[in-house]
Amino acid sequence: MNFPQELKYTKDHEWVRIEGDIATIGITEFAQRELGDIVYVEVETVGDLLPTGSIFGTVEAVKTVSDLFMPLEGEIIEVNEELESSPELVNESPYESGWMIKVKITGDLPSDLLSAEEYSELIGA
Repeated sequence: MNFPQELKYTKDHEWVRIEGDIATIGITEFAQRELGDIVYVEVETVGDLLPTGSIFGTVEAVKTVSDLFMPLEGEIIEVNEELESSPELVNESPYESGWMIKVKITGDLPSDLLSAEEYSELIGA
């Protein structure tokens, strides 16, 4: 499985790419494999300031619906509009075209974000 070294990861299987005060967030390759074919991504929190750990949306697969959790505190400034018509991008390219939200970071980065190695150990990969 692929876990890009430059990203941070959460125990809830989200990944975070931090560029200055903007974070791009999606779900990991492991998470999308576990869910199966993604059929719908719902994020209706644009403009909301959300604390770490709060739910920012849901991802729906053929057999299940899973909540998406904020890995850090911030204001959601952008949603990946392409996922509305092509939710399968999450399966095909979880770290690139399958990203879900962009967030303006408003708080300190949580100390429990994981490195690629730590995340790999967490899932037993």
